[in-house]
Amino acid sequence: MNSVIAETRFSVLDRSRTREGHDGPEALRDTVRLARDVEALGYHRFWVSEHHGVPGVAGSAPTVLAAAVAAATRTIRVGTGGVMLPNHQSLVVAEQFGVLESLFPGRIDMGLGRSVGFTDGVRKALGRDKHDAEDFAARLADLLAWFRGTSGTGVRARPAEGLTVPPYVLAMGEGATIAAEAGLPMVIGDLRSREKMLHGIDQYRAAFRPSPWLAEPYVVISGNVAVAGTQEAARRLLLPEAWSMAYSRTHGTFPPLAPAERVASLTMTEKERGFYEAGLRGQLHGTEERVADELEAVLKESGAQEVLVTTSTYDRAGLLDSFRRLARLAGLTPGGGPDRSW
Repeated sequence: MNSVIAETRFSVLDRSRTREGHDGPEALRDTVRLARDVEALGYHRFWVSEHHGVPGVAGSAPTVLAAAVAAATRTIRVGTGGVMLPNHQSLVVAEQFGVLESLFPGRIDMGLGRSVGFTDGVRKALGRDKHDAEDFAARLADLLAWFRGTSGTGVRARPAEGLTVPPYVLAMGEGATIAAEAGLPMVIGDLRSREKMLHGIDQYRAAFRPSPWLAEPYVVISGNVAVAGTQEAARRLLLPEAWSMAYSRTHGTFPPLAPAERVASLTMTEKERGFYEAGLRGQLHGTEERVADELEAVLKESGAQEVLVTTSTYDRAGLLDSFRRLARLAGLTPGGGPDRSW
């Protein structure tokens, strides 16, 4: 096994995607089951996401879901990828993570993003608008102040104050600079846009300022990674998500994930086909040997310390097999003991 891969942490983000013929509650239970499975395979952390009013996504309350995942597991770190700060008051976010850290000490991560609601209707329902993402740096500083007891409000965030819950910034666009100036770890994707990703990492490292949270830059690269016995089998795992993304860009809504066989037989419009093919290009997929070679290349290019795998597909057995194969090529230790470090 390549030493670069062996020195890299591997983690999982699950978006609780719904599947045709299966409802939202089942998608949430699938997320909890997957967390137990990848913990047994030796993955470092398991994150859940925040989406509001999206038909194909059941994960709308990440801290609630993270609590269920943490309660169902023993050793894996659990967190969010991420809580969208513009959607929430920072005191409430601090309190929620304070409760999580109090219940599951040393296992909770606080992944934070700057996106607002998916549509105008969702933003209105949340009491937010597009411009709320513009002051993300200030919102982030405000949130961290609650943990340090320096909010200056006379109010104390209980039980968050004094606790250490590692914060991570989902660094899309200018997020790389925000993460660097705050001295926080950066999560950047996706692996398809290699040049853009590497540019963001360079920006982050150049602007990084040591902080009480982190002394040196820490980079997590995220994206789809599909591993199977053949190249074609791995590609099939990517088809449902590629079609869902293509459909969303042409119809304005995410559909549930469809079986790969049905996706492959669809008659698509020219526009749909364009988005669909674009969604498949550049994804890391194939046999263990091929994916190992591709991972080695991207890790050497990026210098990242961690890979956050975000693969979604209709075939749950195939997805778990992919994670099992990836764990094997990465040299993860099945059922390993707790790793409380970031």
